[in-house]
Amino acid sequence: MIRNLLYATFLFVSFFVFGQTSKLKNGDLLFQKMNCGELCDAIHAVTEGFDGNDFSHLGLVVIENDSIFIIEAAGNAVRKVTLEQFSKNTQSTMFIGRVKSKYTKLIPQVISFSKQQIGIPYDDVYLYDNRKYYCSELIYDAFLKAYGKPFFELQPMTFKKPNTNEFFPAWVDYYQNLKIEIPEGKLGCNPGGISISDKIKIVGKLN
Repeated sequence: MIRNLLYATFLFVSFFVFGQTSKLKNGDLLFQKMNCGELCDAIHAVTEGFDGNDFSHLGLVVIENDSIFIIEAAGNAVRKVTLEQFSKNTQSTMFIGRVKSKYTKLIPQVISFSKQQIGIPYDDVYLYDNRKYYCSELIYDAFLKAYGKPFFELQPMTFKKPNTNEFFPAWVDYYQNLKIEIPEGKLGCNPGGISISDKIKIVGKLN
């Protein structure tokens, strides 16, 4: 009886783990609500994500020899991490985005481009096309390269509280420390905007 119970438990756990990771495919996008304090709160306040969810980070799924990795622009540079490492960024449910079927042919080139960017410095000033990458900027350029023209959209960025002309104090402090002007109105992209693109669909969640 105990032996049968242990075996049944093992099957359940195996199915649960497999069920969580088997949803992922090469080239999927994983959207996260990161725990980064006031800066993430400011990002969430001015960006719209799928189904009203807040997203402040995303990464690209790469499957190699049945192991799942995520290429992300985070920390000091673009890097490849395990799914487990990536999951530690958040305590919230992650959402899986997948390009619509007519675009799946782009995925090999998207992955190839992203791998080539590993080691490129993190773009801590959030300026497009400055030889550095923040998370959604990397994804934007990867699909731009594969598609031959913009795949996702760039939008004017704002660092101000909604419906006011007042910058979030967190951003004021952030850019003062960098000794540069806040790039208000400059074109950029964000995880929330990519999550609601009409070229992808949200196909599931990971806890």
